Amino acid sequence: MKLRIALPGMPAAAGGAQAEADPHGAAVLSHAGRYEASAEERKLLCLLADGRLLVAVGQDMNAHVLSYQARLQRMRKAFRVEHAKIDELRQLYASGGGALVERGQERSMMQVTAKDLLSRACAARASDIHIRVRQRATEILFRVRGDLTPVSVQTREYGERLLATLYGAMASVSDSSYKPTERQDASIADRDKLPPELHGVRIATVPTNEGTLMVLRLLYLEAGDGELCPLGFSPQQAAMLQQLKEQPIGMNIIGGPTGSGKSTTLQRILSGQIAEAEGRRHVLTIEDPVEYPIDGAVQTSVVNAGSEDERSRLFAGAISNAMRLDPDTIMVGEVRDRASAQNAVRAAMTGHQVWTTIHANSALAITDRLLDLGLAASQVADHTVVTGLISQRLVKALCPHCKLPLSAAPAPLPAAVLGRLREVVADLRRVHVTGPGCEHCAGHGSIGRTVVAEIILPDDEFFGHVRRGDKAAALSYWLRSLGGRTMVEHAVEKVAAGLVDPRMAEQVLGHLNAGAALARRRLQVVEEGCDAR
Repeated sequence: MKLRIALPGMPAAAGGAQAEADPHGAAVLSHAGRYEASAEERKLLCLLADGRLLVAVGQDMNAHVLSYQARLQRMRKAFRVEHAKIDELRQLYASGGGALVERGQERSMMQVTAKDLLSRACAARASDIHIRVRQRATEILFRVRGDLTPVSVQTREYGERLLATLYGAMASVSDSSYKPTERQDASIADRDKLPPELHGVRIATVPTNEGTLMVLRLLYLEAGDGELCPLGFSPQQAAMLQQLKEQPIGMNIIGGPTGSGKSTTLQRILSGQIAEAEGRRHVLTIEDPVEYPIDGAVQTSVVNAGSEDERSRLFAGAISNAMRLDPDTIMVGEVRDRASAQNAVRAAMTGHQVWTTIHANSALAITDRLLDLGLAASQVADHTVVTGLISQRLVKALCPHCKLPLSAAPAPLPAAVLGRLREVVADLRRVHVTGPGCEHCAGHGSIGRTVVAEIILPDDEFFGHVRRGDKAAALSYWLRSLGGRTMVEHAVEKVAAGLVDPRMAEQVLGHLNAGAALARRRLQVVEEGCDAR
């Protein structure tokens, strides 16, 4: 992490103006003179004439380092902290610092390269950037519309410098330094380091058997107008979510895997709630870190945790603290451990409306996930506490300009896919498949992705089955008595309307003829005059 410590309004080089006027600006000031460091301090830090204070990696909180920084502040000497290896510090004292200029210039050039990479990803509307540093090369890939696309191959050394720059020089929330042999998380939030399209970037790294993998999640600046149907929710589903928004209390949980659009849905829901309340509702978010801006909400971030246990403790503490800040609605970015789940449920039990997300395979499986985290069934399966269970996925939406009718597809669907399609779609004439691509979709054949979802508004009888551990009975009751529709059924509706390619739907959701709901409501196939091949 690159720390910036400066004293605004102070002379840039009190007592050292001559050295800092040097165009090369790399003279060592802490070797002797006014800013001389002690022998112990020189082992850990080095002050340069251009204002940089190099501190040995991992030694930011060392007493000698803190003491020297305090002395510089008393002397009104402006400085900014950067990290270096102890060997580099030793070499700088031996050489006078001449080699540092090249190192700083290289880092600056790599920052320009990193920002350009982010801009290229934005132009492609990528959701993620994958940087894979392998034994002999570096591969860079963009995830666009759910698919990974290779964009560049570079040397291993290039990749190592790029990762170190993204993490060490651009990230605003990270560990003290980039460590290729450890799992690390960070984020880039400084506006001057991001393209104008982005609100932020989430960074995750992991060592591999050949090198390092870094994945950057791009968080776009998109206005959340509160409308849910444009995301892909049906009017009936939008009405159910509106009902949940209007309930003053209760915990509403959106489940799905990574990249299923949960955060975007939350942003739309809360933006709509704030707009409808005309500023009379206090919406407080607790995130790690803040992902999307929500106008009118008070967004807080849990940052700089040194370990997963520390992150869990800080996150749970933030939820507990939020209840004392007079909120009407609390949004918890993600429930992923017992402490955060327990505190979120407690907030719902004490008269607050709570929205959160969780990793779960279906709406009903959300209850299993909460029980797996260690919550009591009496808390999880209480319709006055947990008021909404939502699960969603994202499926590619066909380009309306170049999509092809099933009968005009250049290659027939596999027999198994066509057989399943016949079971669930009454009129195959309206089914369309991916076309050749055109200027409207940049040759992709699709125009982004659309939500397929399922929503459960549980009552006491539904949760009674859950408390007894009878999930089959709970599912049957939801479908039969509560009018439930599964994600697969929602996808089938979109396939039948010609909005989604059946093959793309099955890639995300599995076989379209699967599930108890479809078995219960199996449609009779009518193919009058349809040559489906």
